Amino acid sequence: MTSSIKSTALEPDRSLDGDALTLVQRFVRAIPVYGLVMLLVLLALLFSVLLPDTFPTLFNLRSILADKSVIALLALAATIPMVTGKIDLTVGYGIVLWHILAISLQTKFGVPWPLAVLIVIACGGLFGVLNGLLVEMVQIDSFIATLGTGTVIYAVALWHSGGRQVIGDLPDGFVAIAGGNFLGLPIGAFYVLAVSVALWLVTEFTPLGRALYVIGANPKAAQLNGISVRKHVMGAFIASGALSGFAGVMLASRLQIGQASVGLEFLLPALVGAFLGSTTIRPGRVNVWGTLVGVAILAIGISGIQQFGGAFYVEPLFNGLTLLVSIGIAGWAQQRRNLSIKRRIAERQLGDAVPASPANAAPIR
Repeated sequence: MTSSIKSTALEPDRSLDGDALTLVQRFVRAIPVYGLVMLLVLLALLFSVLLPDTFPTLFNLRSILADKSVIALLALAATIPMVTGKIDLTVGYGIVLWHILAISLQTKFGVPWPLAVLIVIACGGLFGVLNGLLVEMVQIDSFIATLGTGTVIYAVALWHSGGRQVIGDLPDGFVAIAGGNFLGLPIGAFYVLAVSVALWLVTEFTPLGRALYVIGANPKAAQLNGISVRKHVMGAFIASGALSGFAGVMLASRLQIGQASVGLEFLLPALVGAFLGSTTIRPGRVNVWGTLVGVAILAIGISGIQQFGGAFYVEPLFNGLTLLVSIGIAGWAQQRRNLSIKRRIAERQLGDAVPASPANAAPIR
C-alpha cells in the first residue's frame, strides 16, 4: 500500500510533553501550534501600518476574498485526500477543464446553467473515482497517479477548447454564483466557510473522520481494525474531485471566459495552503482551519507585496519560500520536541529499573 505523506509526522503526544512550568516554556511550545496564526496577525498589522490608505480597507478585503475563494476551495479539496496520506494534484489540473466545460455546456450545447453545474461537479467526482482506482486498485503512488491523470485532463481541456477562449452569453443566474454579494462581502467567501465547517465537523466529530485520520497515520493498523482502507481512500478522492468541480464552476462564473491558460497557477497555492495547514493548529495533522490559515497567509502576504509594487514573479516566489520556511520551522521544532520526549522516556525507564532497596534486604554475597 502506497502513501505519499504521513499525516502524523508532527502529531503531538501530550502524555510525554510534561508540564510547562514557566510562561516562556508555554510560549515556546505554542509556536509550532499557533506560529502561523501569529504570523498571519503580524503580517496584517505590518501591512496596515505601512499601507494605511490601501491595505486596511473594505475594498481590499473584498478583493482578497473574491480572488482567493477559488484557491481556498482547491486547498480544501486537496486537504481531503491528504487526511488519508495521499496527494491529489488534479485539483490544479482539473479546474482547467471544469471551468471551460461549465461555460461550453451552456454556450455551445445549450444546457441550462443549473444542469451544467451539476454535470461539472459530477464529472469531477467521476474523475476522483479514476484517481482512487489507480491509487488503491493499481497501487500507484498518489503523487505519480494524479500527476499522470492531471496531465491527461489538461490535454483534454486543450483539445476541447482548441487552444482558444470559450466565450458566450451566460445567464445572470450563473454569473451570480460567484459575482454576488452577501452581507456586503463576496459570496464566494461564504461558500468557503460553509465547506470548511462541513469538513471540520466530518473530520473531527464523526467516525468517518476518525477512520480517515487512522488511515493516514497507519493504513495497515486501520485495516487490521476493520476499516475499509480502499473504500475510504476512494471516497476521499471522489469528494476532492467533486469539490474541485465546484471550484471550476466558481472560476467560470467569475471570469465568464474559459481558457486553458487559466487554472494551473492555482495548483501551487492550493497545495501550499494545504501543506501549511498541517503545520499549524494541530501540527502534523492535516486540518481544515490550518488550511484556511495557510491560504490567508498567502493571500495577505501577496496582496501587501503587490501593493508595494512587487514584480510579476513575486507571487510564485512567495508561495514557494513560505512553504519551505514553514515546513522547516515545524520540522526543527518537532526535532527539539522529540529529543525532549526521548530524554523523558529514558528518565522514566531509568527510574523503573532502579527500585528502592528494602530495609531488611539481605546483603549480596
